[in-house]
This record gives sequence, C-alpha cells and structure tokens, in this order.
Amino acid sequence: MDYKTSGVDVEAGRAFVDQIKSSVEGTHSSEVIGGIGGFGGCMRLPTGMKKPVLVAGTDGVGTKLELAQQYDFHFGVGIDLVAMCANDVITNGAEPIFFLDYIATGSLNPEALVQVVDGISFGCKQSGCALLGGETAEMPGFYKKGQYDLAGFCVAIVEEDNLINLKRVRPGDQIIAVASNGLHSNGFSLARKVLAITGSTHKTFIDNSKTPLIETLMRPTALYAQLVMTILKNKISVHGMAHITGGGLPENLPRCLPPGLTAFIDTKSWIPPQIFQWLQRSGDIPEIDLWNTFNLGVGFCLVVDPEHSDASIEICAENGFNSWILGQVQEISSNTGTGLRGLPY
Repeated sequence: MDYKTSGVDVEAGRAFVDQIKSSVEGTHSSEVIGGIGGFGGCMRLPTGMKKPVLVAGTDGVGTKLELAQQYDFHFGVGIDLVAMCANDVITNGAEPIFFLDYIATGSLNPEALVQVVDGISFGCKQSGCALLGGETAEMPGFYKKGQYDLAGFCVAIVEEDNLINLKRVRPGDQIIAVASNGLHSNGFSLARKVLAITGSTHKTFIDNSKTPLIETLMRPTALYAQLVMTILKNKISVHGMAHITGGGLPENLPRCLPPGLTAFIDTKSWIPPQIFQWLQRSGDIPEIDLWNTFNLGVGFCLVVDPEHSDASIEICAENGFNSWILGQVQEISSNTGTGLRGLPY
C-alpha cells in the first residue's frame, strides 16, 4: 500500500497548487513578500500609521456548499467565503489586508477547486486584500469523494483612533440599510428543506421570474469592503456597522449598539425580495423564524449621524448599491425590553 492507494494523491496536490498560482498571485500587492508555497505568508504592514490595530475574523459558507456542489456553483462560494469574513472585519472601520483559506476534501477535484480558488481570488481583489496563503487537505473517508468544505480567515488594519466601536453610537442616529444580493450564505439549512418539500430543481422558476430559482439562491454574497472604505474616506460620521448574517437583523444589528440603546426598524421602508416571500409561502415559515433566519434583503447596516444619512445613501448609489433609511437608534425604557422595535412579531 502507499499514500495514493489510501486516497491521497500528493502529485495531484502539487499540480493543483501550480494551477491556482497565477490566480492567487494576482491578488498580491507590493506589501506581499515572496510567493505561495512557503510555510507562512509574509506581508509588510502599511506605513504611516501611528497606532495600527489588527482586526481578524473567520467564517465559512455553511450548507450552501451542499447546493454549490450539487449544481456546480463553485466560483460563487469562493466569493461567499471572502465576503463572510471581510464583511465582518470592516464593521470596525478596518481595511482588509490579507486573507487565508482552508479547503478540506474527500478527494482532490481540481476542476471544481480551481473554480473555488478563482472565486476566492476575485473576492479578495474586490475587497482590496491579498490571498496570502491557504491549505488544501485531502481527507478520504472523512469526507465523501468529491465533497469539500471551506473556511476563511481575514485580517484587516485600522488606526486605533479611527476604530469604530459601541462607544460612538447615540440616540437619534440613523440606520442605513444596504441591500443584499439575496440569501447570501445564511439560512440554507431551512432553504434546502423548503426545496426538498417543494421538489424544486434547477428547472424551477418562481413568481414569473426569468432567473431559475437555484441561480437566485446561489447568488454570491455582496462584498461591502470597498463601499465602506469609500464612505469612511468621504468623512461620513459612521458610528457603527453591522453585517447581517445568520440570525438576521434581530441578532446582528444589536451587536453594534451599546447597552441602553436599541433600534426602531421601519418595516415599511422596503419590500423583501421575492425569494424570501417564496420561501415563507412554500415552507409555511412563521414570521418570527423568517426574521431570525434570513437577511430579508438587508445585507449590511450603517449607523450614521443624521446629518450624513443622505450623503451615505448617495455614495452607496454611486458605488452600485441600493440603500435606504431603515430606522433609528433609540433609548431603551424600562417597559420596552432590549429587542429591536417595529418588527412584526
């Protein structure tokens, strides 16, 4: 017996690294030292900062991977992986500088995994960070043949005096919603269950849509890093930010609010995209579960000084993002509780 007969093809792994080399190195800036293949990626810190603070985040893509592998949406979940990490770290006002990935698989499928890495590289370029390194692990017997899992790690940097934290938010601040691309990478355990009970396939269309249901579900997570950096460079007074992921608005928006403050959400300020309406109808999903599972069309939130709300919306539009005033920060009184106000349950 040898390693290959046990399920691990070392030569195929080396060939895979050669295939992704140009894609990975295409994300490198002048701060990156050396290329891929070493035991650690090396990068110079940006110059000119007095008290630089590193902000790090890690995440995966979740059970969206099940559909990606079933319907061959490998490039898109590479973008998802970057977005789920980079969109988190920018909420502190930090600029992404490098990204690492981890790919585990039952057996190396170069065709699919090259697409995944190409998607990761695309996401890194769009988020302004280098794909500094990664790991591809063949684990036969642990994962099924052809199955793979993803994890990502993003590091960003910010001047300590510019760090955005809970201390800045105050009553009266406006909450700006930035639209999502759809489900992003959350709620797919429930969405897949709805697909199963409805018998939906790649040929299913909903509500007179010209886009197949599966393409709508698999649309990659929106990347907000460049937008947020543009807003901050335009001297918009941003007091807080939230990436709306698993748990929806009720779980994620309060994470950028200090004790004693909550938010009123104007649920009439937008109409959730039809994919969420279809999921609710088809799965008979209770209102409370809908709000606590999906983003419902809100992918990111900016908490800004009221005087800067119009300018924030204008910058979003100039950068190709739909946005609107979602609500307002309010004080918590003894009889209102700590949850978001205005939600329909």
